[in-house]
Amino acid sequence: MDKFEDIQAFVAVVEAGSFTAAADRLGSAKSAVSRRISALEERLGVQLLRRTTRALGLTDTGKSFYEHGARILADLEEAEAAVQQEHGELRGTLRFALPLSFGVRHMCGAIAAFSKKHPRVRFDLDLNDRRVDLIEDNFDIALRIGHLSDSSLIARRLFEVHTVVCASPHYLKIHGAPKTPDDLADHQCLVYSNLAEPGRIVYKDADGNKGAVNVNAAMSASSGDFLCNAAAHGMGIVLQPTFIAAESIRRGNLVAVLTEYTWPVTPAYAVYPPTRHLSYRVRAFIDFLVERFAGQPQWDRDCETLSAKQS
Repeated sequence: MDKFEDIQAFVAVVEAGSFTAAADRLGSAKSAVSRRISALEERLGVQLLRRTTRALGLTDTGKSFYEHGARILADLEEAEAAVQQEHGELRGTLRFALPLSFGVRHMCGAIAAFSKKHPRVRFDLDLNDRRVDLIEDNFDIALRIGHLSDSSLIARRLFEVHTVVCASPHYLKIHGAPKTPDDLADHQCLVYSNLAEPGRIVYKDADGNKGAVNVNAAMSASSGDFLCNAAAHGMGIVLQPTFIAAESIRRGNLVAVLTEYTWPVTPAYAVYPPTRHLSYRVRAFIDFLVERFAGQPQWDRDCETLSAKQS
């Protein structure tokens, strides 16, 4: 049997977690994959997999062989990608994890533009606010908003996420607009529960002095879109990223308040695992994102213009 195909079958079984899933991945029969693994172990004279009725496991030798085998396949993929890149063609699947609200609002256009340049690249997207493990969950790249705590990942800065305090015209008519950040403590506030301190809002005044205010949460939720909708329905004041709030401000459903203060600013990064086998398609997509989001994002420009008009 072909040694390369034996390695390919073994790596597929390890990564897919079963012979059946590996066979589907390779477009082969389960029995054929099983025969290849058995023949590989017989030729090497070692056991690579521990087989039970419930699960597959790697022996210590199997772990070592998997690392070497996966590297061989990655080297081949990289060589093919290099040839394709020379001819201006990228291909393959790019697994991308990104926050739900940002992805729905602002990433579809970016992916569409990239796909026009590279139509043979396929995207497998995970739109979720949860923090995925890029290595464990087998993602090529993730977009992360916030200060990075995982130092093992490689990151490229894309843009800054600015926030804005806003409420509906109806709410402000009934309760009045806050004059200072401290006034927020006396208002109904809608807070994003995924933050480390949801009820604490930090800010800077016009002179750059830092301050903080603790607010009482009339509502907390893990969705920024939901909170913006709740604010538009008059349920309270909300602090949200401009990439979410700008649309509601444009429609007149929300009004920015306390605009003379600077509210939390967090960086957004493209992050990827620290592997030497960064494929050409991943590298090209990251370069594309860096270029696309260079400078001040459109939603920030919109928000500044709209806030000025409302003042």
